[in-house]
Amino acid sequence: MKILITGAFPLSEEERKELEDLGHEVFFQKDEREKTEHPEDFGAVVCNALFLYNPIESFSSLKKIQLTSAGLDRVPLDYIRARGIELHNAAGVYSIPMAEFAIGGILQLYKGSRAFSDSQRARQWVKQRDLRELYGKTVCIVGTGDVGRELAKRLSCFGCHVIGVNRTVHAVQGFDEVLPLAELKLAAKRADILICCLALTDETRGLIDREVLAALPDGAVFVNVSRGALVDEAALIEWLRIDRALGAVLDVFEAEPLPADSPLWDMEKAIVSPHNSFVGERNHERLFSIMKSFFVS
Repeated sequence: MKILITGAFPLSEEERKELEDLGHEVFFQKDEREKTEHPEDFGAVVCNALFLYNPIESFSSLKKIQLTSAGLDRVPLDYIRARGIELHNAAGVYSIPMAEFAIGGILQLYKGSRAFSDSQRARQWVKQRDLRELYGKTVCIVGTGDVGRELAKRLSCFGCHVIGVNRTVHAVQGFDEVLPLAELKLAAKRADILICCLALTDETRGLIDREVLAALPDGAVFVNVSRGALVDEAALIEWLRIDRALGAVLDVFEAEPLPADSPLWDMEKAIVSPHNSFVGERNHERLFSIMKSFFVS
């Protein structure tokens, strides 16, 4: 099979040889925004956003797609399903670094990291008397998939009570209880920390709205490491401006890059990062392992 691998996965020569030893011909296209040469030749593609710039219809021999992302919002799902194309995402590849990143942001807010950093730069010996503990807190994780499970596993070790909210309800290891999406506002009322790691769909777009944020108790923290469109950003900005909110850890936004005039840049309560939570030094290894399994069959 001829496999096209884009720059979304920087293939090494050793990895290319491993795929060739499985009987495949491997081709590389660095920039997904460029026109793919002879797309009709490829039976499989490894990519991220290739089909935003190249029409999938031109890949007439396509049998398999391996995405380098966990999300499915950059591929034409209806077309893929209608033609029986086998589609795999990168489920599980980024879950560990994303869970660590989210908890790291929460701890920055709980342990006053910014205040200590400011004091260090000013060479001032200033104690913080209002630091918080994760122990005993109730955490609501919206989405009980790979990222949610990694979060639940770690937060349970901190002694947190972990509530999952998901589109389908079933017992999930690491969660003390799992509730349906219809009960999100009720779960938010109980949550010291609300973490969003649900996939973006038509059903979940704008899920975290003004009512959900208003339901959070005093001193709550909101975290989003999934997709910015899951959240009403204007409502989030309003919530961060009130005294009740402790803060937010925000890695994703409605518009990316985050516009320079966004109020979030200057908000003391907001920890802003550039869609970076997925990065970890073992991602490449995990993704290539998935790719090899995918292309064996």
